[in-house]
Formats: sequence, C-alpha cells, structure tokens
Amino acid sequence: MSPAIRPVPARAIDAILTLAFAEDCPRGDVTADSLLDPTVQATAEVVAREPGVLSGTTVFARAMSMIDPQIDTTVLLEDGQSFAAGQSVLRVSGPAAAILTAERVALNLLQRMSAIATATAQLVQAVAHTRAKIADTRKTTPGLRVLERYAVRCGGGVNHRDNLSEAFMAKDNHLAVLGSGEQLTAGLRRVRASLGHTTAMEVEVDHIDQIPAVLEAEVDVIMLDNFTPEQIPAALELIDSRAVVEASGNVNLQTVAALAETGVDVISSGAITHSVQAIDFGLDMVIS
Repeated sequence: MSPAIRPVPARAIDAILTLAFAEDCPRGDVTADSLLDPTVQATAEVVAREPGVLSGTTVFARAMSMIDPQIDTTVLLEDGQSFAAGQSVLRVSGPAAAILTAERVALNLLQRMSAIATATAQLVQAVAHTRAKIADTRKTTPGLRVLERYAVRCGGGVNHRDNLSEAFMAKDNHLAVLGSGEQLTAGLRRVRASLGHTTAMEVEVDHIDQIPAVLEAEVDVIMLDNFTPEQIPAALELIDSRAVVEASGNVNLQTVAALAETGVDVISSGAITHSVQAIDFGLDMVIS
C-alpha cells in the first residue's frame, strides 16, 4: 500500500469484522464444517472480473486470519493501484474449510471498497486538469464509514468531516431555523466565538443572496449547493478567496469537469459512497 494513503486502524477493522462474522456465521459454518476435513489445505486467488482500482486488501487478509490464523494471504497488488479484468489481486493459502467460511465477508468488503475507490478515481481523473479536489460526504453505509472513507483515499480523493462531532457545518435546514441576513451573521458569529480555534466552520448556501451574511461571519468554508457551472463564477467573485469554496450536488462524470473548471477548491460527492455497484471479484480455489 502506498504510504500516502492513510490506513484504517486495526482495531476498527476488527470491530467491523467481528460484527460481520457474528452475522454470517454465528454458530460456525454448517456446510464447510460438516463437509470438509479441517486438515485439507488449499490455495485460492482473488481474480477481478472487471477493471477497477483496488481497496481493501488489508481488510480481506484480516477477515481470513480472524477465521483461522493459519490462513496466509499474499497481496499481489497494492491498494490504490489499478487492475484489469482477469488479473489476480490476492492469493490465500491454508485450511480449505476456513477459507470458504471467510470468503463471503472478505469478498463483500473488498468488492464494495474497490467500487468506491474506482468511482472516486474516475472523478479525480476527470478534474485532473484543474485545482479541484474530490471529497466524500457523510452519506456512507452505517458502521462502514471508516472503510469507505479509506476507499475514497485509495481512489485519490479526500475526506470531508468524519462525523458530526469533528467540525461545524450548517446546512439548509439549520439556516431555515436560524434565519437570514443579520440574524444569520449574528448566529454564526456566536458559534465562531464559542468554538476552539482548531474547529472548522462550514456553511452551505443554496442561493447567492445568502453569501454576504455568511462571509460577514468569517467562516472557513462555503458550500455552493446545487449551483450550476454558470452560477458559480458570480459566487466565486463575491467570496473573493475569503473562504474555501466547495461545490456539491448533481456531481457525476458528466458534470464534474465543468464544475471543477469554474475554479472551486473542492467538489463533494455522496454518490461515490452511496450509489456504487460492487466490483466483481471471484475467489478461484485449487486444492493443494
């Protein structure tokens, strides 16, 4: 794995896998345990059925060893690297029954994480000629955020706030309650005065008339929600580099380049975590 990709803490991986295996084999694997001699050894390779960007090799390996420490996993391709259809990305050797018990949980996570990395990499490539960074959102699978955020990093993207406790972010419904104009500015200034200097403040706006009041509060980031590429230049001129500018809403491969070419700093996409289709991997086994 590239040292530039911040890894997932081992304890977080173990916590997720513990729940996954409690769900998938709460009282063992009735098929593998009753059909196969536990001493029978096997070697298997994880083969991609379609191209993509890899993420989740450490998770896959830990899933195997959690079921049986005797299973040895060899990483053939590092996280963050591209693979072709038909390419082997991992090899496992050990007790056949244990490999088969761990297979589905291990593959499910590898498939989803690689799908997120692939979708992210496609957006990153589409905006490579601009300054814009591709970021995720909190639209992640409950319980799997730490893995899905890692997959975004494998695809070359950056992470938004990890959770509600990490940063201040006022969205449209917050502003609907708080009010507009001077009332909005005053409310945001109260927040700024109460937060520590290390806590960032971001405010989402859905029309340009909200921007002056937000700027008056000296926030760190302004999110332009569902602004079109034609609307963004006027917003950027008004903000005039006084805040980081994030664009969000309707972000896909057809729209992302035009959004990036306006000069925004960040483009956030929920689709890269909530709407991906799993990359197809197969585990092909050979009895040794």
